[in-house]
Amino acid sequence: MTLNAAIKRHVHDGLNALPQDLNRATSVFASGLIWHGQHPVNDGVGRDGWLDGALRPLLTAMPDLERRDDIVTMGQQDGEIWVATAGHYVGTFDKPLFGIPATGHLASLRYGEFHRVDAQGLILEVVTLWDLIGLMQQAGVDPLPPSPGIPLFSPGPRRHDGVRLDTVDPVEGAKTLALMMAMGNGLAEYDGKTLESMAQERFWSPTMLWYGPAGIGSNRRLKGFQDFHQRPFLTAFPDRRGAPNKVRIGDGDFIASRGWPSLEMTHTGPWLGHPATGRAITMRVMDWWRREGDWLAENWVYIDIPHVFGQFGRDLFAEMRALAAKR
Repeated sequence: MTLNAAIKRHVHDGLNALPQDLNRATSVFASGLIWHGQHPVNDGVGRDGWLDGALRPLLTAMPDLERRDDIVTMGQQDGEIWVATAGHYVGTFDKPLFGIPATGHLASLRYGEFHRVDAQGLILEVVTLWDLIGLMQQAGVDPLPPSPGIPLFSPGPRRHDGVRLDTVDPVEGAKTLALMMAMGNGLAEYDGKTLESMAQERFWSPTMLWYGPAGIGSNRRLKGFQDFHQRPFLTAFPDRRGAPNKVRIGDGDFIASRGWPSLEMTHTGPWLGHPATGRAITMRVMDWWRREGDWLAENWVYIDIPHVFGQFGRDLFAEMRALAAKR
């Protein structure tokens, strides 16, 4: 299928009709929609199930919701067209969402979303990672310990060029994808002892920014990334390996990547305050990267942390409710 920028704009405009025109927003979803959402939404089939399980609860919680895309990318893999968006839902948190208590104040819910579409822009499949831990933090009921990185409101691209609706650039996108894949191959060179074995300075800008999910936080420069995310992560999951169900698309200076799951690994060390369980786990992850010349300059990362902790044997939503009950 041809990568027509009109498809990108159609998907963007339909999704951004929320909440003013729910009918228009939902008209971009096929009736037989396949959907995969972050825990506790998880997986299902059918547009009505997606509406009832995800969109309507969100609109009930934030009736004056605004959707703010920071990045909109489009690409093709294995004959399938994907439109991938990253940004924030913003609104007044008036009613609970998945049990997270309302605050009555302005709230921001960070999202990463992938949409598989047909040639007319009808969404056939949607995969989302909404940062619900971040919303728990705003409500004062986060069951995790303080983030190793900085719990920074995740900004859009430094150059403010992440939403380009009139163009699709697979040629430059292929360059960005090649750089990201080379970086990933470098990660595979880890010797199990030192981070230097991966020689990541070959790929990252000296002023790189890494925007992690709530619970992990954001970091500046390669050293910050290594100290506050990579080293703790590899201590916890030294045998991590890629899972087969992945989509990676390049569009200009941007790459979008997701897996359902992205990683398979064994939990052999502490992570985010939880001791090793020895269990085999999977991890749902989304990434967006921005390239500057020959460097990766920015990386937006989304992880379904409640789903991971569920595999540890912990229900973070139950723990969150217990914290809310004590207030």
